[in-house]
Amino acid sequence: MEIIKNNLSIINEKIKKAALKANRNPEEIELVAVTKTVTIERIKEAISAGVKIIGENKVHEAKEKYHILTADIKWHLIGHLQTNKAKYAVEIFDLIHSVDSIKLAKEIDRRSLQFGKITNVLVEVNVSAEETKYGIKPEEVESFLKEISQFPRIWVRGLMTIAPMVKDKEETRPYFRKLRELSKEIKSKNIKNVKMDYLSMGMTEDFEIAIEEGANMVRVGRGIFGFH
Repeated sequence: MEIIKNNLSIINEKIKKAALKANRNPEEIELVAVTKTVTIERIKEAISAGVKIIGENKVHEAKEKYHILTADIKWHLIGHLQTNKAKYAVEIFDLIHSVDSIKLAKEIDRRSLQFGKITNVLVEVNVSAEETKYGIKPEEVESFLKEISQFPRIWVRGLMTIAPMVKDKEETRPYFRKLRELSKEIKSKNIKNVKMDYLSMGMTEDFEIAIEEGANMVRVGRGIFGFH
């Protein structure tokens, strides 16, 4: 248990330092503990040590854990969501980070109506233009948002991106900056049902740079749980 507790304390300290370096309030930054392939016992340890948000990559893994973990935590889906899994995603998650198509948004809206709820989502943006990554092209985000803003059961709360894997983490900075600028631009458009409350960017390797560039939600797995 001590290992997870210590790791968490190190991560929180790094979040604080990065925020203060950018003249930001560390309290504004939300930590999503990424629990992909992490056992229930270790997730419970993390929750005991102060984790408030669980981030899962796959719906089926979240389903298994969701009914066992009864603690007062929030569930975020951070991995790619297939349309045929939207029903379960709407049922389980407080925030879906990875909306990247009209088809998916339409299905989330339909399922949200079934469950009598409004689903909070982030739009995933492929800032680095990597072929292997999901996400909307930056130049298409505004028109995409205008289209999905018509769905009454979806509330867009911000943007998400995954930076490229690089040796020198400083190289991720322009990608994070670009997403922040895009968020600012979108905010000025005042599109209905679209808020820019969250910038979800930065993972174990690069979350400090992401915070310096405006992230207020970081997704950390290995930094908390180590290799497992």
